[in-house]
Amino acid sequence: MSQAPRDVLAARPDLLALTPDTLAELANRGLVKRATKELDAGTAPALTTDPDSTLRARFHDGTTTALPPGTGLENGTCGCAAPGVCRHLVGLVLAYQREAGSDPGATDGADAAAPVADWSPGDTDDELLAAAVGARPLAAARRSFDRGYAAVVHRPSPEHPEPRVELPTCTVRFPVPGEIAYALTDATAALRGEVLALAVWAFRAADAVGTGERSVSVQVGGRPAASPSAGPVLDIAVELADELLAEGVAHVGPVHGGALARAGADLAARSLHWPAGALADLADQLTAYADRDAHYRPESVAALLTEVHARKRAAALPGVLGTREAGDTPLRRVRLVSLGCRVRGTPQALVSEVYFAHPGAGAVLVLRKAWTAAEGKELRGHLLAARRVLATRLSALATGSLVSESVRRTASRALTISRGRLGTSTVTPVGRAWTELPEPLLVRDLSALTTGWEGRPPRLIRPRVEAESVHVIALSAVESVGYDPAEQRVEAVVRDASGTAALLTSAYRPECPGALDALAAALESGATHVSGAVHRFAGGVTIDPIAVLTPTGVVVPDLAPGDGSTALAAVAHRPADPLAAALEEALSALSAVPHSGLRHLTVPARSRIDDAATTLSRVGLVRAAALLRAFLDTPAGAAASGTELGAAADAWLEAQLHLLVGSELRASGPGFATGSIR
Repeated sequence: MSQAPRDVLAARPDLLALTPDTLAELANRGLVKRATKELDAGTAPALTTDPDSTLRARFHDGTTTALPPGTGLENGTCGCAAPGVCRHLVGLVLAYQREAGSDPGATDGADAAAPVADWSPGDTDDELLAAAVGARPLAAARRSFDRGYAAVVHRPSPEHPEPRVELPTCTVRFPVPGEIAYALTDATAALRGEVLALAVWAFRAADAVGTGERSVSVQVGGRPAASPSAGPVLDIAVELADELLAEGVAHVGPVHGGALARAGADLAARSLHWPAGALADLADQLTAYADRDAHYRPESVAALLTEVHARKRAAALPGVLGTREAGDTPLRRVRLVSLGCRVRGTPQALVSEVYFAHPGAGAVLVLRKAWTAAEGKELRGHLLAARRVLATRLSALATGSLVSESVRRTASRALTISRGRLGTSTVTPVGRAWTELPEPLLVRDLSALTTGWEGRPPRLIRPRVEAESVHVIALSAVESVGYDPAEQRVEAVVRDASGTAALLTSAYRPECPGALDALAAALESGATHVSGAVHRFAGGVTIDPIAVLTPTGVVVPDLAPGDGSTALAAVAHRPADPLAAALEEALSALSAVPHSGLRHLTVPARSRIDDAATTLSRVGLVRAAALLRAFLDTPAGAAASGTELGAAADAWLEAQLHLLVGSELRASGPGFATGSIR
């Protein structure tokens, strides 16, 4: 018996472009598997299309489903009782793809190897945007637009065919060419419409710039200058910084720390997150000094005071204050790949930082937890390995993949997970997930990575992003591993997949006594990848390792047992670069000023600054030396007037700014091709 001819279905290229992975993200993988199983069993629905190309399906159980064009799956209708995107809507898409793919007159369907579609979501007009996101989310997005926000726009490329936008606290991807309704985001469903509109506007701003670059940073909406309400709270922050510089950490009391905390809270309430973070770190430094905690560092205090002033000076530049950033954003169900754990602190108080790669967002997030030793006890990194975080051992979390529905991501890319919903978070072994990470999370060419850093603003006024430089580096060779006893550090010369050499270096820390032994053993056992912070210096690229992937799994040195007694091969001590050493000593000498205060600056401290200026002159850094001597020429001390102290503070700040920015620029010197590493 001959089969009745089927109706000719209207072309729906949007449905043909939906891959199983995209469908799984729009719905969930279980629904895709179930719908596929039903189709394989021969229970395909009957499909028809309306004149407006609305696709309709009638299933064997009598359920009817409809999906209009340009609306996305979540706006389809179904007669079943399931909320949201159901298996019938997924089945409709899969059935259409199969039928269109089997039609001799149709295109090759989802399996066709189509070229990259060079399209821009910014081409979507306001009417279509409003229809896709809804009136209320669009109104919320307008308010964010009026305040202004920063974004990084990535246009389609052969490596990344999906256009995407990195917003401060989430990422939006557009997997279907010409259709924004199928956009994917890691933000929760309640925020999806708002962030979708923000992403479309970011593409419009990038298109208006007109550069041919695949990735471009843009400032969208708002005003270029800080809002009027930012002035008073910023002025208070600067006044507190000046008071601390005048009196010194050693002489201010707990009241000043409380004032810093309150000012930081006021800044955060106005979404000025970056100066707020600097004040919070200053308050922590004061607390550490009062508690005689090893976390206190005069150099950190000096840099933070300089940062507060630098951000105030550059407040008119986009993104310097964080005024365009949301505080934090709840994320929908996400899969995060752990890149290892770093442990810092003292035997009485340790902080663990687990680094997670978020493949969909192309970002690294940090989950931080503080640990305190019991009375009379001491903590070490390996003792934390068995401690519980999210109902799982820290060692398992640091070497696993986390799937969670209760994650929040801050503007600084810190990660928080709701304790009341631990059941919605699961951890599985990481396996080979590192090798599947997208660029730039996975780096195969360090030279290309660091070249992309050219022209970015100084760190003092960049967004305060956690793990800004953390990546996974694919290794082609580990050429040498050794121990420098003078500096108490393991050094290894490694090459990335492209052949670029890098110096992997890790210093001994008493809180993790077995870390160097574990690192050396992992590197010598066939390491294929290493995660860590990538830095430039005058001789090339360095990697501060966090974890190592070997054929037997991931090794996290900071959590490894051991007492550091393993004998390691020695490497020749590398003499310090004279320019870098002079800059470092000058910064260290200047850090004595905020420690003791301008009113209490000692003769030895002034003498050390004078010696640092002499050294700077000797190595050719004449301008830096002149700025240090200009500071020494200003009156200071208990007898100095307010005007004189102000002049001294200004001179100190100018010297600090010059040295900090100069040190950062010094790191942009020539690479390993110069022959500094063989």
